[in-house]
Amino acid sequence: MNVLLLGSGGREHALAWRLSQSSLLSALYAAPGNPGIAAHAECVDVDPGDQRGVIDFCLRHSIRLVVIGPEAPLVAGLADNLRTMGIAAFGPGRDAARLEGSKGFTKDLCRRFNIPTAGYARVTSLDGARAALPDFGLPVVVKADGLAAGKGVTIAYTHEEAEAALAALFASPGAEAVIEEYMDGEEASLFVLTDGKTMLPFGSAQDHKRVGDGDTGPNTGGMGAYSPAPVLSAELERQAIDRIVRPTIAALAEMGSPYSGVLYAGLMLTNTGPKLIEYNCRFGDPECQVLMMRLESDLLDIMMAAAEGRLGEVPGVDFAADTALTVVMAARGYPGTPDTGGAIAGIDAAEATGARVFHAGTRHADGALVAAGGRVLAVTATGESVGAAQAAAYRAIDAIEFPTGFCRRDIGWREVERETA
Repeated sequence: MNVLLLGSGGREHALAWRLSQSSLLSALYAAPGNPGIAAHAECVDVDPGDQRGVIDFCLRHSIRLVVIGPEAPLVAGLADNLRTMGIAAFGPGRDAARLEGSKGFTKDLCRRFNIPTAGYARVTSLDGARAALPDFGLPVVVKADGLAAGKGVTIAYTHEEAEAALAALFASPGAEAVIEEYMDGEEASLFVLTDGKTMLPFGSAQDHKRVGDGDTGPNTGGMGAYSPAPVLSAELERQAIDRIVRPTIAALAEMGSPYSGVLYAGLMLTNTGPKLIEYNCRFGDPECQVLMMRLESDLLDIMMAAAEGRLGEVPGVDFAADTALTVVMAARGYPGTPDTGGAIAGIDAAEATGARVFHAGTRHADGALVAAGGRVLAVTATGESVGAAQAAAYRAIDAIEFPTGFCRRDIGWREVERETA
């Protein structure tokens, strides 16, 4: 079958790499893609945000399935419009995608259906936010209500920090925010596939949001991840599915907005059990890279079953037992204004070590590969443990020449400490 993959980041490179291995695939197109994706797909000049352009391309090229990588087209309702035209889509419709598009919607759903999450207040003005703030202790969490590419969250340890975060959010007209109680515990990510009726677990991961070693500095879109997450034991995963994920899928179906695609639950593992931090309605980045490194099942077969409401026919999903770990190489200045245009070399040498380098923000310029975004590469390796995968990933990174780039040198540090304790 002919497949169109939307997106241009490291997540989409990992998906393209795995989709290209399917025996069901006739042709894979990527819009707009990137230099890494071009090794697996034909990159086409179509904007994922141009719904008419996407649909026209699908009709001209007999596309049977559209895999929607980023969140913005999902929140904008692209999947609905594709299905209206008889084109299968992997990803939720607009109403279900509100799980990511509106944190307030998700918090209200959790309250209504008794899904464990942090206490919260929805606020629509700076004055209202200031009035609600005294109801929370310190630290307190301030979140932008809409899409924020993983960077719209502030953990404020003082009232001054909270006030500054709220003032920044409400500097934009029409802004809304959620104020949440701070939850103690360790974070983990749980993924499931669903067609709105059937649900299949799709692995776990832990990511690293802070820009600096030791989890210091501002939040980013993600500086690295590993899978599986040993801290999310089989029992905790069962609790999270039974108390959080399954009730959410059932609630959306009851509301007339059945969820189809991948559902990514960010969890806080508290001393009273898992609680929901937030949902994403697509694969995470860089979590997708480590999931795809471990996946052994045919990704296209599973995605098509989910898109066509046949997920109940899939007996399960197979993952390798090894750990996969990815380290993001970012352009200097990220998560602020990145220093783009820096030359990159040594990717072949890095992959010769056994790792795989997924392109996240690259382009060709004058015959050279250069940085074209904040997060530039996701260097991904596997091993029998987190420590082994970590060592393999950093061996590969040391083979890459990227003078204007940087990375954290401690991805997986918590688990490595547990492994060596």
